Amino acid sequence: MHLARFKRLTLGHFPTPLERLDNLSRALGGPDIYIKRDDCTGLATGGNKTRKLEFLVADAVQQGADTLVTQGATQSNHVRQTAAAARRVGMQCYALLERRVINMGDGYEQAGNVLLDDMLKCEYEFRPEGLDMNAEATLLGERLRERGARPYVIPGGGSNAIGALGYANAAEELVYQADAMGLKIDKIVHATGSAGTQAGLVAGLHALSAPIDVIGVSVRARRDAQIANVHRLACETADLIGVKHALGAEQIEAVDDYVGPGYGQPTDEMVDAIALLAAEEGIFLDPVYSGKGMAGMIGLIKNGTLKKGETVVFIHTGGTAALFAYQHLFSRQSAA
Repeated sequence: MHLARFKRLTLGHFPTPLERLDNLSRALGGPDIYIKRDDCTGLATGGNKTRKLEFLVADAVQQGADTLVTQGATQSNHVRQTAAAARRVGMQCYALLERRVINMGDGYEQAGNVLLDDMLKCEYEFRPEGLDMNAEATLLGERLRERGARPYVIPGGGSNAIGALGYANAAEELVYQADAMGLKIDKIVHATGSAGTQAGLVAGLHALSAPIDVIGVSVRARRDAQIANVHRLACETADLIGVKHALGAEQIEAVDDYVGPGYGQPTDEMVDAIALLAAEEGIFLDPVYSGKGMAGMIGLIKNGTLKKGETVVFIHTGGTAALFAYQHLFSRQSAA
């Protein structure tokens, strides 16, 4: 795997830390738990999308674009980081925000990531749930082109083969860190949504012939659909990298037991997981992605899937800005 063949910009702080969670490991009494701090990537409060954007925005620059166009849910971490990347390279950013969550109160569409979108001068429009949002973004790009702009359309989550190169690179970074620490990783756990993070990790580990299982905790799709989405994109990414050996669907693991009522909808397990990590380790997760990912990891420890004696790495995909759109779930003042 030789990723220097692909254009890449420097937008983040890498490598991100790999830290042992002593208190959480002790509290759960299961495997040794480490955390890969991709909340510390640095771009506009950080998050996993920065890795993808380093390759995507480089491609946009190479194509002569002056505008980035993308889409996501209202509290999209991807939109916030795309807007920040646009500012860094002197581009405009236009985004479509899908109203997937409509029951979180009047402040939901002004707080958290949306506030940061405003500060980053991102031009955004809302859309109702259920549309083909990537198609909507493509149409927006066409309208901007008619007005004289040179748009580059990025799919939701930055999840195409170019974006997934960011997590193929993260797989190589993580293996290098583990080797330097003398650490044998058995499992990786993280929240999986638009599939790019998991697909890139799987493709990267496959290219490295690194026998580490990746378990995606779905935040939206049912298990079979998520596995199919990840497998398709992992194969496309492996082909782009130039991997010669086949990547089978059996290499994709996903669980859908922690979605709850739907995308962005709170669950008791998510709230408890965020509170536990904050209390034990002083690390904040987010309520849409990493909180449900951590809830999934805790559940997998409790049901024996992740065992004592194993080493598990949880990937913190960022997104803590969204906590401020869900503050009623965590504020003792609100509870009182």
